[in-house]
Amino acid sequence: MEAMPELRMNWLLKAVLPVAAVLVSGVLLFLWVTFSLEEPERRGILLVAAGGAVVICGVLLVVLVVLIQRPLRELQKKIALLRGGDLTVSASFADRNDEIGELGRNFNETVRQLQETREATNRAHQAEMSRAEHLATLGELAAGLAHEIRNPLAGIVGAVELLGAELPESSPSREIWKEVRQEIQQIQKILNDLLDYARPRPPQVHPGDLHATAEQAVRLAQQQARSRPIKIDLVKAAELPPVEHDAAQIQQVLLNLLLNAVQSIEGEGAIEVHLRRQEGFAVVSVADTGSGIDPSHLSQIFRPFFTTKGKGTGLGLSLAQRIVEGHGGSIEVSSAPGKGSCFTLRLPFRNPATGGTPPQ
Repeated sequence: MEAMPELRMNWLLKAVLPVAAVLVSGVLLFLWVTFSLEEPERRGILLVAAGGAVVICGVLLVVLVVLIQRPLRELQKKIALLRGGDLTVSASFADRNDEIGELGRNFNETVRQLQETREATNRAHQAEMSRAEHLATLGELAAGLAHEIRNPLAGIVGAVELLGAELPESSPSREIWKEVRQEIQQIQKILNDLLDYARPRPPQVHPGDLHATAEQAVRLAQQQARSRPIKIDLVKAAELPPVEHDAAQIQQVLLNLLLNAVQSIEGEGAIEVHLRRQEGFAVVSVADTGSGIDPSHLSQIFRPFFTTKGKGTGLGLSLAQRIVEGHGGSIEVSSAPGKGSCFTLRLPFRNPATGGTPPQ
């Protein structure tokens, strides 16, 4: 058999019904007695009725205080404790079978959810701190190894260049020599990325023309992609005030995004770098018609050492994010597989570190 639904009485009825019952009974009794008595006796009855009305009002006031005001005051105190960070509070009237009781149950459930959220946040914070310590240790180790590798690598580079100079142009070994040079350049790039990530330098910000910085990055990317059927365009803003930025670092960010875009395009394609002014920020977007990013990777692409490339270090986008955030800005990405990606940089006109006021 199904359980009978629990009956619940409205708190207002619970408070008013007893008083109303007494009041109606008193009125009926008063009318019956009044019409059965003489005039002098009626006056006495009227006085008694007035006193009874006062008593009834007093009873009603007490009932309202007990049923409503007391739990509301308790709830106010518990909310004040909760605001102070005490997540052990609970409403004692939650077992009441009316709206006030439901309010108490909702309050207790909210406190329980806040407790779970705080515990989850603490766990996430501990995990993030552990990860940060791990990355810091790894960064120091990588920086030390990079320095140890760079010195002998410089000797290898010199030896390879000498060997290449001695090879005749017609020698088949020149192809092998070119491959060796490319691999050495790749090793040097990895070492440089590791050093930049492990020991980043603070940005040297100066008011400058962001158009010129973007133009230089586009020009370098065009040189890299000159053998590919890829069009790279720069769309300038109509009016863009000077932006406080480290031109070399922002150029590095844009060039990294542009080269990633070039690598994502198979065959013909297009890349557009678009500058505009929006809500007190200089906005630079780099959009391509490449293969796009897998949705499952979008939340990870800015993580250090995460890469989907065979020869990538996984540090390029992480460094880009660090540089942009070092300028007081942000970087976001939107992408659709098979349709391309768009990275958007938002840079304040006045770097927060300089304490300047943005242009109006």
